[in-house]
Amino acid sequence: MHTTKITRTLALAGFAPAGKLSHLYGGLLRVLALFATTLGKLNWGKRAYAVLVLCAATAIVLPAQTFTTLFSFDVTDGKTPYAGLVQAINGDLYGTTYAGGANNAGTVFKITPSGTLTTLYSFCAQSGCTDGGSPLAGLVQAPNGDFYGTTGTGGNTNCFGGGCGTVFKITPTGMLTTLYSFCAQSGCMDGANPYAGLVQATNGDFYGTTCGSGPTCDGGGSGPGTVFKITPSGTLTTLYSFCSQTGCTDGEYPIAGLVQATNGDLYGTTWGGGANDLGTIFKITPSGTLTTLYAFCAQSGCTDGGNPGAGLVQATNRDLYGTTEELGANGTGTVFKITPSGTFTTLYSFCSQGGFPVCTDGANPFAGLVQDTNGDFYGTTYAGGASGWGTVFSLSVGLGPFVETQTASGKVGAVVEILGTALARATSVSFNGAAAGFTVVAPSLIAARVPPGATTGTVQVVTPSGTLSSNVPFRVLP
Repeated sequence: MHTTKITRTLALAGFAPAGKLSHLYGGLLRVLALFATTLGKLNWGKRAYAVLVLCAATAIVLPAQTFTTLFSFDVTDGKTPYAGLVQAINGDLYGTTYAGGANNAGTVFKITPSGTLTTLYSFCAQSGCTDGGSPLAGLVQAPNGDFYGTTGTGGNTNCFGGGCGTVFKITPTGMLTTLYSFCAQSGCMDGANPYAGLVQATNGDFYGTTCGSGPTCDGGGSGPGTVFKITPSGTLTTLYSFCSQTGCTDGEYPIAGLVQATNGDLYGTTWGGGANDLGTIFKITPSGTLTTLYAFCAQSGCTDGGNPGAGLVQATNRDLYGTTEELGANGTGTVFKITPSGTFTTLYSFCSQGGFPVCTDGANPFAGLVQDTNGDFYGTTYAGGASGWGTVFSLSVGLGPFVETQTASGKVGAVVEILGTALARATSVSFNGAAAGFTVVAPSLIAARVPPGATTGTVQVVTPSGTLSSNVPFRVLP
């Protein structure tokens, strides 16, 4: 196998596959930028790209007008927090740092809205880092109150350099349990090195992806990745191993996580593989039946884009939207939509303004999209723009405003925060038709209590300008 400084760095990191990188390592450099604190292999610019992508994508939906630095990490309490935060049912915010902490292998922390930070756990606290290390993704809180997440390293040491990664749960007070260590099976057929976080499906299980899997996980040619499910108690099932089809037409290297659509299926992307070896969009049932919906570069000149580095978001019209990092009409990435059944449409090709290499509208989006409650989509590019250092953009496709609950489930009596646009004069809130008491906290925020008699379904807020419905059903828990 031909090796370069890039492929050797990837192999030594123990994360990304070291083989079949003819076009892969261009995009994985952006992933490697997330590991730059430890690896020290990338220049400042590429690190800045990654930080810009993540920070802008996280902040873009926040309505606050006043910026406050709540906490500054100092290594002992963690450093380089790449993932976003999740607000727990107790009102505090929880997150991860990739490095730092007592063992310089990352942490889990909580922080109050006023800025008091508590380090809940420092990874690599166990001999051989069997408890994991270097969590790149954020956390998800389950209805039982515990948090679930992944680490990219640690766990089993069958992978060359840093371990194979883990799935863990942690209580709000900091008791961590390693639920699964990847590469526990011969040839790492259960996968290795999860980059993305987890999604909890309506059946209560968690679903995720690994970027590597057998036949070897020693830096000499990691496999092409998996989709897995894991129960809250830690029973892992490998649902699908990519590159199961001749020529890897089913895709390989799923860098991003999954999203569960309203039809119950899970949707995701692979960075490589597919009929043209430039990535795919797939759906997979909760039981593991995978369907490749689209293979990029299916159009002449690859005007439909290639190499999607991010996952998908399901919009209020039930279509799924995403980005490709490369190709498109101008070679610098696209925004696309795809129906749940697989009808694909390219919505925008970057570098349509200004002309290459200026690209005043931006170039190369590596992160995904977020749909604002005004109906529009927002995202980032790590290149292009007036100064060439990236952009934040919005894209309107004609979808109307909606409301979004800040937790997708809760029991009767629980207080649920509801985001929206122009909510100051709201007159009523209902949970699947059951009227709820509420308080207007801000023009874009309502706090409502799940009323007695509420059932799983749509949350609606009535305002003088119309009725706003939630983008996903709210699940009322027993």
